[in-house]
Amino acid sequence: MPLAHLAHLARIQRLAAILLLGFASGLPLALTGQAMQAWLTVDGVDIVTIGFLGLVGLPYTFKFLWAPLMDRFEPPWLGRRRGWLLLSQLALAALLFFMAGLSPQATPGFFAMIAVVVAFLSASQDVVVDAYRTDVLTDRSEHGLGASIHVFGYRLAMILSGGIALIWADQWDWPTVYRTMAAIMLGIAIACALLAPRIDAALKPPTSEAGQDLRGFLAMLLAVFAGYWIARSGLTLIGFDPASKNKWIELLFVLTEIAVALPLAAWAARKAKFETFNQSLTSYFSLPGAAAFLLLIVLYKLGDAFAGSLTTPFLIKGMGFAQAEVGIANKIIGIWLTIFGAFLGGLLMLRLKLYRALLVFGVLQLVSNFGFYALASLGKGAWGAVMVQPFDWGFVALKEAAALDWLLLTVIAGENISGGMGTVAFVGLLMALCNSRFSATHYALLSAFSAVGRIYVSPLAGVLSESLGWPVFFILSILLAMPGVIMVRLMRHSILALIQPARPTPETD
Repeated sequence: MPLAHLAHLARIQRLAAILLLGFASGLPLALTGQAMQAWLTVDGVDIVTIGFLGLVGLPYTFKFLWAPLMDRFEPPWLGRRRGWLLLSQLALAALLFFMAGLSPQATPGFFAMIAVVVAFLSASQDVVVDAYRTDVLTDRSEHGLGASIHVFGYRLAMILSGGIALIWADQWDWPTVYRTMAAIMLGIAIACALLAPRIDAALKPPTSEAGQDLRGFLAMLLAVFAGYWIARSGLTLIGFDPASKNKWIELLFVLTEIAVALPLAAWAARKAKFETFNQSLTSYFSLPGAAAFLLLIVLYKLGDAFAGSLTTPFLIKGMGFAQAEVGIANKIIGIWLTIFGAFLGGLLMLRLKLYRALLVFGVLQLVSNFGFYALASLGKGAWGAVMVQPFDWGFVALKEAAALDWLLLTVIAGENISGGMGTVAFVGLLMALCNSRFSATHYALLSAFSAVGRIYVSPLAGVLSESLGWPVFFILSILLAMPGVIMVRLMRHSILALIQPARPTPETD
């Protein structure tokens, strides 16, 4: 077979693997996010508690702490990256099946703990998926296409776990839905092991003594627990009650604990000579404007994350839509529109390039939040409705006719198309910032900062939506979106520099 044909087939295999891994990455996210919120809402859990339970996603913001171990160690048999993929996916399948047997209302504490473990496994899978995508797409011209395909697979999974799951929940129940998702995750694990191509061994990071890395990781874990204890004790000492039922005081404890624990963990890693972690951070911070890029990553999707943090409870409890209506409009139609937005964004990036794409798509994300304000202000039925007749597609069915609100559909269209475009540009930015020798740690660090908005605003969103009402809540989301757009404009030259040829990797052996 001619070499050109072989290269073409290899490219198809790479992109097919990225599609499958994007699906694997997106499936468990909704099961500790929007789908879980729907389960909690129909189970009678109050809105503020649902907001605080958004913190089960904390592992997504801490994953850079254990990502160096995934750069440093390689499980046997399947090679670099693929061994970690199989382990995390099999564990996810098992935990989702176990979670299906729990009741969020009867045992909320234990339910939340298992949800945190599921989020930890999902975040660990994301570390490997993101690193794999960065490693396998060695040609930077493929980054935009690879990002689009990843978002396509990711959003397909969210149609299933975040949209079709709500329709299934109306027909069956949530435990059955979660058992079904566990079976799907098991199938994905098998497919990834068989289809994903191996990564070039030359991309391994510099070797360090394995025992030293493990000791460094344990030192970081101890520092996290110490930071938690220091923050909690300090607030108690100055008069705050950790057992208070005041939601603002609970929020203060959570945010202070995180703010103290993270810097302490970084200090412990340096003192304990966790070399893979230290070298990867040194490599990233050698990039001009590295700290500014971290701030940009936090701010770019902040308004979008704030508006979307409680979308499902807003639509079900705040606006009075049925689960099936939300599943069809927000999760199925909406996510298909996100996929359309992702492909449109990928195509536009061929012309706009990274800087212009970030700026234009960021403005569109900001404008789309006005739609939620209009929906909250005008109310359900302001523009009339279109009837969706019962259907049966075998794997999903609608038993009764549903009236889909025109205003809701318009809002969902604007938010999801602009969000999909913004996500493609954002993923392109993260990939451009990664060094291939430390891609797991670099991407984990960057995406952890990107999850700050999605995770940390959730408890604040729950308190604010209850205190101020939904219209003011969505005005705040618009204001929070502005700094990210301004930051892109201010960092124009630094972003343009990222599309230049890759900087040489310094020898550290």
